[in-house]
Amino acid sequence: MQIDRDYIVTLAQEILTIPSPSGYTDEIIERIAQEADAFGLSHRRTKKGNLLITLPGKTDKKIGLSVHVDTLGAMVRSINQDGTLKFTSIGGPSWPTLDGEYCTIQTRANQTYTGTFLSTSPAVHVFKDANTKVRSPEEMVVRIDEVVRSKEDVKALGIEVGNYIFFDPKTTITPSGFIKSRFLDDKINVASLFGMVKFFRDTHLTPEATLELIISTYEEVGHGAAAIPELDEMIAIDMGCIGDDLSCTEYDVSICAKDSSGPYDYALTNRFAALAKAHGLNYAVDIYPYYGSDVSAALRGGNDLKGALIGPGVHASHGMERTHIDAVINTVKLLILYTTTS
Repeated sequence: MQIDRDYIVTLAQEILTIPSPSGYTDEIIERIAQEADAFGLSHRRTKKGNLLITLPGKTDKKIGLSVHVDTLGAMVRSINQDGTLKFTSIGGPSWPTLDGEYCTIQTRANQTYTGTFLSTSPAVHVFKDANTKVRSPEEMVVRIDEVVRSKEDVKALGIEVGNYIFFDPKTTITPSGFIKSRFLDDKINVASLFGMVKFFRDTHLTPEATLELIISTYEEVGHGAAAIPELDEMIAIDMGCIGDDLSCTEYDVSICAKDSSGPYDYALTNRFAALAKAHGLNYAVDIYPYYGSDVSAALRGGNDLKGALIGPGVHASHGMERTHIDAVINTVKLLILYTTTS
């Protein structure tokens, strides 16, 4: 099974650089719509901004394959008198990893200013608790890279409460095949999904069921795919967890048996594990203790469907994440096997 690795990596590298925290996703959705157009796939936008792409199959059975393009981020909460910014989280970033991180503030007039997230005790030569202070939004600020000495100076730039703040993703692809970046959760799997689409186009194969590709925009805040078209089955393709007593690595496709929302469909989970084993894929079946997916949101939204969750193993989730291209390829292959067998 020949998967176009270069295509997947190139697409991933591009979309990882497009800012898209929850609620600010029009630009990346438009870019993905262009990719769907390039493959001749019909698509439509939902009222809340999700993108639904249809890949026709041999039967009327409908399977949803869901990935999310929204990421973690921050928003201006208030402006301090010294010209720094207080902020509020979008999603659940690992704040200790963001101390010293570069960022961009986007105003409502589409002006951008750079800055840095910093502890309120940023200098070891000045603050006794510089190394011990808790890193959290309550104990951090954004320092703006402009000559500002007061709240009024900041407001004069056009910066206001509610402006989005984007983290620098720092995307890097290494010669050894590692993909490291913020927001592999879940943009890497947008590339995985289109890697599957390209395989179908290159080989002129047709999936058994009609596939509804769901590109969701509010997953990080819990309701990404809560409202979806009627489906028989739904698979969330999201990051696989690594660490503690889990068995997944950065080279495996992870199959989630259960997360914080409860167990996934037993028969579907078994099917994925059997396909991976039979075809010699590197895989792991794990339980994610602190996790929810678009399938979780769909089931809580009242949708009647069977759901499962798979994805490439990603290290250091919600921090400086890393996976390997082998894990992505194993994920794409498992999706192809699942969608081409009845």
